[in-house]
Amino acid sequence: MKTSDQFPANFIWGVATSAYQIEGAATEGDRKPSVWDTFSATPGRVENGDTGAVACDHYHRYETDVELMAKLGIKHYRFSIAWPRIIPDGRGNVNEKGIDFYKRLVDCLHKHGITPHATLFHWDSPQALEDLYGSWRSREMASDFADYVTAVVSRLGDRITNWMTINEIPCFTDFAYDVDKDPPFAPGTRVKTRKEVWQTSHHALLAHGMGCQAIRAASPVPCSVALVDNISVTVPLTESAADITAAQQAFHTSWLNGGIIFPALTGAYSPVMLEKLGVDAPVIQSGDLEIIHQPLDALGFNIYTGSYVRAADNQNGYEFLNFPKGYPRMNMPWLHIVPESLYWGIRHISDTLGCKDLPIFITENGCAAEDELNAQGEVVDTDRIMYLRQYLKAAHRAIREGYPLKGYFLWSFMDNFEWPYGYSRRFGITYIDYKTQQRIPKASFNWYAECIRQNRVV
Repeated sequence: MKTSDQFPANFIWGVATSAYQIEGAATEGDRKPSVWDTFSATPGRVENGDTGAVACDHYHRYETDVELMAKLGIKHYRFSIAWPRIIPDGRGNVNEKGIDFYKRLVDCLHKHGITPHATLFHWDSPQALEDLYGSWRSREMASDFADYVTAVVSRLGDRITNWMTINEIPCFTDFAYDVDKDPPFAPGTRVKTRKEVWQTSHHALLAHGMGCQAIRAASPVPCSVALVDNISVTVPLTESAADITAAQQAFHTSWLNGGIIFPALTGAYSPVMLEKLGVDAPVIQSGDLEIIHQPLDALGFNIYTGSYVRAADNQNGYEFLNFPKGYPRMNMPWLHIVPESLYWGIRHISDTLGCKDLPIFITENGCAAEDELNAQGEVVDTDRIMYLRQYLKAAHRAIREGYPLKGYFLWSFMDNFEWPYGYSRRFGITYIDYKTQQRIPKASFNWYAECIRQNRVV
């Protein structure tokens, strides 16, 4: 029975993870340290002194993890490939043991009828390149990234045809290098000016562009290439014409939008953003924007929350609104529940950025909840189900209104190393007992399985 609340028959339902957050095996198979290994081993940087050295031990348990994915009913899985596993020194020799791990993982996915979607960079850059030239502070990082991409795609391109270059540029540039972020949320060097911070994200955009070129040159078969971004979504307070216009104007300068998603998708930094940055704008060399603005087969959109905006009688024509004290949020300081941010993010990509035909995938959406095992050994996370249900309804609205949303990857398949929060925050629909590495599907796991089975929000 097809009902009006169903998703299209070809809609992609999936889950997402990232290498450093789940793999563990930090020194196995000739892998060398990433900047996150160094950062998490530095006292005071991560809650409880947690590190990703073991994480969810997915490196050894991937077969049973994939069996659990099959039980969930997904046909698509987004994961990331660890640069330090493939080229441990960041440049130079390719480590075939690292390649072999991903071959085994991907072959296992195929055996269970699950399509792999591989992110080539999810923040875990080789420590060797930090030592050599300061990672993203150098343009060399873009060339080294492209060489790493070539190494991966030429070896795995017969098994993987859905590639994503880079995940969330702001999180490993702005969060890592900005002098105002103290203590730092991510590994990087404190730089002295905002201009230097913007230069790191410009280098990451270059890496994305060169990475796109490398994928297409190295892939033995036709493939899909995407960028993954966590745009800052401006949500109109009311859906009046005035507030919608205000939200579209504010989108340019909200967080880093004008200097990340604008050049990637339009080939130019937002002029409004450049004006706002003034002397802090990055140095853009001749030809850079052409490299950055590669044709994409899709955009990966990571969405958790948003900002409310309304029309205002000021020089901007809009104002951002603070959340009131009692506004509901999940178990992260920033994770206010704004379900319509998913819909408005898609609408901004299509309308505000003018990319009407660009297929969009929600590559991450989910929440941290205060998950606890009850007396029966279950996690009944009705709060997470409530969050996911509302966001998926917003996804359905976008499709109903004709926007090109093609799929949804829930973050995350399992609890994992949550960056500076260590293991203190749980985003998974599968509970991980870190002492025993036992996997316990939560109530949200069964709820999501039913959504997939019925192809609608239940």
